[in-house]
Amino acid sequence: MPPADGGAGFSQSLERGLAVLSSFTPERPELGISELARMLALTRSTTHRYVATLAALGYLHQDDATRRYRLGPRVLDLGFAVLGSLELREIAAPHLRRLAETTGHTANLAVLDDIDAILIDRVRGRPCRYHHFEYSLHIGSRLPLYCSATGKTLLAFLPRPELDRLLDRIDLTQRGPRTLTDRTALTAELAQVRRSGIAVNDEELDRALRSIAAPVRSRSGEVVAAINLAIPWSPVPICELVTQLGGTIQATARQIAARVV
Repeated sequence: MPPADGGAGFSQSLERGLAVLSSFTPERPELGISELARMLALTRSTTHRYVATLAALGYLHQDDATRRYRLGPRVLDLGFAVLGSLELREIAAPHLRRLAETTGHTANLAVLDDIDAILIDRVRGRPCRYHHFEYSLHIGSRLPLYCSATGKTLLAFLPRPELDRLLDRIDLTQRGPRTLTDRTALTAELAQVRRSGIAVNDEELDRALRSIAAPVRSRSGEVVAAINLAIPWSPVPICELVTQLGGTIQATARQIAARVV
């Protein structure tokens, strides 16, 4: 773990405790003491002391069988507290509810976070036969930028140098039957999103999963978020769904934007 110089008020113990928590990711949900010590360049005894403290406070949980650790429920409390304090989420909430009620589909609000779109609010639509992936999503879920409607919306309006830097770091792997895995084709689609103000996911993230998204702008014109409707698969072509729902989604995005600083 590289040293940090935070001045006279800097707490190395707090830094190390947060570094322990940050080591757990969706790809590494469980870690042992030896792994953590190696990742953080700490001794086993030092690592064990921090882990034991975090476990006692509820931020980590140890599996009795494997003796490995995973994030505990107190971490969720912190995450939801942050989400609850987001002004954008508070502004958007009534508009998302109205969008879901009007269309019957699940409405989502997402922001850019590194190479992912992270859902910061979600309003379920009317009960129906939703896609299994749809059921697994929740506030805090991360979606890949290149094959989700919200992600493509957030990518499309970035300055070109920043967009290129992000695309350099994204592995365009096949996720659904229609995933764009060619960077030139993806870049061309992002240009179309900029022109139309609408992005779609037509079975790109997963089979039988489709969605339509639009950008939410600040008063300066910067795209600060994206909203989308998740639509269960049907024989209706995606272009017809855009015709039916695109204007409503864009109008909702403008209503949210009108209150964003």
